[in-house]
Amino acid sequence: MTGEDDKYPKSTGRRRFVKGVVGGASLAGVATAAAAGVNATTAQTGAGGGTTQFMAMQNTSGPAPRGMPQIPVEIDSEGYLKGVWPEVKTVNQGGREVTVAETEMGGVTYSSEWFQYCGVQTYPGVQPDADQDNYFRYTGNSKFDWQNESVSEGDKIHVDDFSDYETWGNGIGQSGLGKPAQGMWRSQDVPPSGRMPIQVIRSSRIEEMAKEDDWIGASTEEGFIANLNKCTHFCCVPTFKGLAGSSVASAEDMIYCQCHQSVYDPFNIIKKSFVALPRPGGE
Repeated sequence: MTGEDDKYPKSTGRRRFVKGVVGGASLAGVATAAAAGVNATTAQTGAGGGTTQFMAMQNTSGPAPRGMPQIPVEIDSEGYLKGVWPEVKTVNQGGREVTVAETEMGGVTYSSEWFQYCGVQTYPGVQPDADQDNYFRYTGNSKFDWQNESVSEGDKIHVDDFSDYETWGNGIGQSGLGKPAQGMWRSQDVPPSGRMPIQVIRSSRIEEMAKEDDWIGASTEEGFIANLNKCTHFCCVPTFKGLAGSSVASAEDMIYCQCHQSVYDPFNIIKKSFVALPRPGGE
C-alpha cells in the first residue's frame, strides 16, 4: 500500500491490513457478537457459555471492549511457573449437566469461562478436563531478545530466568518496572493454531500489590502475574515493552497491541463481565 492507503507509519508498529483481511475480521466480530447474544437467551449446542465475571488487566485506551483475563500463577517446588486451573466439576446449566472448571480464590469465582473468547473456546486446552500439566512454556520468535537468546521454544518458564527483574530494561519505557516473557499454556502437543498464548511479567509492583489486595495475593506469586494474551478487540497478541512504536500511544510501560493500538495496564486489575462463548460439543 502507498499514499493515503498507508495510514499507519511503520514507527507506530500498527499492522497494515488489506481490505479483505479487515473485512474478514469484521465479519468474525459480527459472528462472535451474534453468538454471544444468542447464548444469552437460548441453550446452544456446546457448554459453559454465558455471562461471567472475570479479573482483567484493564483496557485503558484503544478499541478493545474490555481487559484481558488474568491467569492465576503458582510456582512448583523446583521453581517452574504454572497457571492455576480451576477445579473440574459437573454442574447443572440450563437444565443440562455440563463439565466446568471453577473454584473460589481470593474472594473471586475463577472459571475457565474467563478464556472463552476470540476462538479460544475451541482450543483443546480450554476444555475443563483437558489432559494438560498447566506449566507455562516459552514460545519461539519472542519480541524479547533475552528470551530468544536464553531459552528455547517449549522450555518451561522458571523463576531464575527473571532474576534481574528489578533492573531489566530493553530501551522501551522505564527500566526496572518489570521483566516480561511470552509463552503458551495448556498447549503441549497442540498445533500452533490451537495454543493458548500467555504473557508473564515479574515486577516488584506486583509484590507490593499482593500485600494489599486479597485477589492479587491469591493469584500471583513472587511478583509474577500472567494473562491470556489475546487482545479483546480483534484477537491479536500484544506485548508489555515489546514494541518501540508503543510510544505513539504513550504505552511504553503498558501492554500494547500493535494491530489497532489498544492499551492494557498490567498493574491495574479490575473485575469485569462479558458473555463467554460456549465450548463446542455438548456433555
